[in-house]
Amino acid sequence: MIELKNISKTYQMGKVEVNALQGVSLTINTGEFIAIMGPSGSGKSTLMHVIGLLDRPDSGEYQLCGKSMQNLSDEQAALLRNRIIGFIFQQFHLLPRMNVLDNTCLPLIYAGKRALKDKARDKIKQVGLADRIKHRPSELSGGQQQRVAIARSLVNEPFLILADEPTGNLDSKSREEILLVLKDLNQKGKTVVIVTHETEVAAYAKRVITMRDGKIISDKYNGKKEEGKDLTRMEEACNIVSAAHHKVGRAEFSDFFRQAAAAMLAHKGRSFLSILGILIGVAAVIAMLALGTGAKESIEKQLASLGSNLLVVRPGSMRMHGVAMEAGSVTRFTFSDVTAINRLSDVARRVSPSVSGRAQVVYGSQNWNTQVEGVGTEYETMRNSTPAVGRFFSEEELRMREKVVLLGTTVARELFGEDNPVGETIKINLLNFRVIGVLPTKGASTFRDQDDTILIPVTTAMFRLLGKEYIDAIYVEVAEAQKMDEAQEKISDLIVKLHRLKKDEEDTFQIRNMADIRSTLEATTKTMSMLLGCIAAISLLVGGIGIMNIMLVSVSERTREIGLRKAIGATNRDIMIQFLVEAVLMACIGGIFGIILGSGVAILITTFAGWAVRISASSVILATAFSVIVGVVFGLWPARQASRLNPIEALRYE
Repeated sequence: MIELKNISKTYQMGKVEVNALQGVSLTINTGEFIAIMGPSGSGKSTLMHVIGLLDRPDSGEYQLCGKSMQNLSDEQAALLRNRIIGFIFQQFHLLPRMNVLDNTCLPLIYAGKRALKDKARDKIKQVGLADRIKHRPSELSGGQQQRVAIARSLVNEPFLILADEPTGNLDSKSREEILLVLKDLNQKGKTVVIVTHETEVAAYAKRVITMRDGKIISDKYNGKKEEGKDLTRMEEACNIVSAAHHKVGRAEFSDFFRQAAAAMLAHKGRSFLSILGILIGVAAVIAMLALGTGAKESIEKQLASLGSNLLVVRPGSMRMHGVAMEAGSVTRFTFSDVTAINRLSDVARRVSPSVSGRAQVVYGSQNWNTQVEGVGTEYETMRNSTPAVGRFFSEEELRMREKVVLLGTTVARELFGEDNPVGETIKINLLNFRVIGVLPTKGASTFRDQDDTILIPVTTAMFRLLGKEYIDAIYVEVAEAQKMDEAQEKISDLIVKLHRLKKDEEDTFQIRNMADIRSTLEATTKTMSMLLGCIAAISLLVGGIGIMNIMLVSVSERTREIGLRKAIGATNRDIMIQFLVEAVLMACIGGIFGIILGSGVAILITTFAGWAVRISASSVILATAFSVIVGVVFGLWPARQASRLNPIEALRYE
């Protein structure tokens, strides 16, 4: 079954070399019951670890069923331990957060046989613990815990059982019971190897090997030497692992998920703090992006109220900054300029003149000082000013200089409250005007309330109300956004030509491009959103570092658990995936609650601060994806650290 030839193993303890095994040669046949004896430091435990493929010798040859184990990969060794060997440890190594059944099922998980729980129940019944199947290790005596360890070692029907001081921590009665169980297993065909320093324990064995200073000094049989039994089934199992180990059953994702959830529940406080870090980070991302998106939409809404593809032609230079200029230094616009610009039909879709001023508006006992703007009929479409109630004035009313008025919502509220003002008569600077409509709500801009205004026909404003001879501004809607620069150039050339302006007089008027304002505001909003997003991402990064720290602590605390899992068949990949799943699970839980918290914060900002916020699906997806990435990235290093642990060193970790 097993053949060792000149096996040597040396450990480095600081600057001292310890020769644990020195040229050990040994043959083990199927069906044997062997006790390996010797004082502490004699090398008996190291020999058992080499036999159990937990440790690799420095030199010598190890053959299992006639096959060399020299070039065995870590994964193949783990699979062989899972399929061929069952371990019983002196310290029991039961996981405290699991009950008897779950502890017994652990080897089944790594064999891909989780569904075979009935087999685990049979093994528990076989060791006499059927009435303790739902109990946790803390609720069992030492003898009962060792019985659980035996049931766990048997659940995958191993051919070889290795017991390291299985009775060292037990009272005499429990020791007797455990030895009888092992003897019974041997009689049923199991090969049993016990490491012990007690002669009473060795008396149960059929063969006693004594070691000292890393060497076998005696090998005696208690009675007649038995012939080895049939190796066919064991050879088949070895062939499956060595020839096609990638096809051997493995743990399923659901098993890793359950293990991760159990580990989190076992350390609730620590897990909560990790989740809290991610939760705050994701909530910050959601809230900040919602604030940035809301600000962007608010600006877009205000820009939309100005009209699309809009040029504004005004008298005076942009360099004047409001300083009164000498006569003739400003180009004066008239209706002939409006008509001329309107003829540029290839670039200008609509044109509207505009004059403005302040006026006192009175209705009954209510009065209000507001902005008065005289415009043309095209203004309605150009500036998105179709009345919410009533109608816009007509070309006939414009031509006849009719005294009709449209009220902004602020003016309508101040004068009429909740009443409908359409059809009522108001006084503007003591002149009676008939209200024909209420303008749509446009909201407040940076400088003024856009709804605190009234519109009247431009002819009425110039010749009846404000007494102006010249037009204050000309609004031009360009046919296409791509023609903005072309339209601006053509209008400028036209004005220079109409007014016969000299080269040094070409700055006596200005053309403002709303597209420039739009792009500037959009760039500012984008920068603000990115800034807010970066601040939130830093919070998420800090949360990720918290997860990494917690996982590193977890790896340190659960070192012996990792050693146990490797001893019963967990591969490096299994350990890595388990810890990675645990980190990602914490990040995902933090992400879900972070989305809820972030959405709530966004709603509170809207409710109490009045700021425009909008939670977009993209921000939720981004935050969720980011939380998963954080879990993977910051969980990867601790997971790799855990997967690289040596099983022997891990089992001995204090």
